[in-house]
Amino acid sequence: MSLIWNLRPRELPLRYTWKIARNASASKTNLLASVAAAASPAIRGWGEAAPNVRYGETPANLQAGFEQLLAAGLQAVKSLAELEELLAACSPAPALRFALESAYIHWQARRTGQTVGQLLGVPAGAAAVPTAFSLPIMEPGAVAGFVRDQHMARFSLLKIKVNQESGYDLLQALTRELPGRPLIIDGNEAWPDADRLLGFLERVKSLPGLAVRLLEQPLPAACAADYRYLRPRSPYPLFADESVTDAADFGDIAAQFHGVNVKLMKAGGYRNGIRLLRQTRAHGLQTMLGCMVETSLGIWSALQVSALADVCDLDGFLIVRDEPFGLVRENGGRLSAQAAIPQLAEPGPPPC
Repeated sequence: MSLIWNLRPRELPLRYTWKIARNASASKTNLLASVAAAASPAIRGWGEAAPNVRYGETPANLQAGFEQLLAAGLQAVKSLAELEELLAACSPAPALRFALESAYIHWQARRTGQTVGQLLGVPAGAAAVPTAFSLPIMEPGAVAGFVRDQHMARFSLLKIKVNQESGYDLLQALTRELPGRPLIIDGNEAWPDADRLLGFLERVKSLPGLAVRLLEQPLPAACAADYRYLRPRSPYPLFADESVTDAADFGDIAAQFHGVNVKLMKAGGYRNGIRLLRQTRAHGLQTMLGCMVETSLGIWSALQVSALADVCDLDGFLIVRDEPFGLVRENGGRLSAQAAIPQLAEPGPPPC
């Protein structure tokens, strides 16, 4: 059975400037993958790739990786096992691996009448899943207006992006607007060492109204010794993000962190993401399911495995202006995924 694969870029203007400790952007370019059997082109599976510059991923090199996979026999794979074997042999970027694997799994689910959870062997998630909502780095004086404009009070958990320069002022401004609201403080590797981070934490812990749920990846992933020093000294649960990509030594991760943020884009697929979540829990760590800036296609996919997570941070589609697919609805800070396997518009002809 010959397969028809496509990969197309999708430009995503954002509702506001998305600034974190290492970069800022007003738009993203993601890629949409699709697969169908040549004999039944109407039954198609879709997946999304959100390139991450932290790992050297760009739309161009994901597209190049896709062309290499086509040359290596992508159209001839006959099973999920064969697809995984090809992906392992060619080692494309994790975001591309996820797009292709999820497209294939969605196609299989449509053909067999199964849910994604049934096909993957994971329990169904809740009908409405609470998500955190993120405040990007901005001028502290802009926080009050942002909180009002984005109606942030409807979310039971908030995430705040911080850096060394303005982290204290941003936390002060946010807690002034929503005192007592549980927060994820996300440093995106902004602090160089544990001692300077501990100085920052000592300063912020006395802020009125501060309620911290967890502290996410404040130091570079390379600072394993600092994390081992920091873990028993941090006043808040410490979660890995960049320190766990598509593989990790979980014995060492458990010595550095209290939990792990698993992202399917970073994990390189549903099946590896599930493995990472289960390994996280098996080592006594808290589980978190995160995302990149994605359309509702990527977030729909993450929701299929949300039952494995203690905390969900799946607001990436809420950052997209005029989100194109409407596969996930947010109401009162909770996400509901449509029941049907996503079926998007057919791709156009390949570019000349």
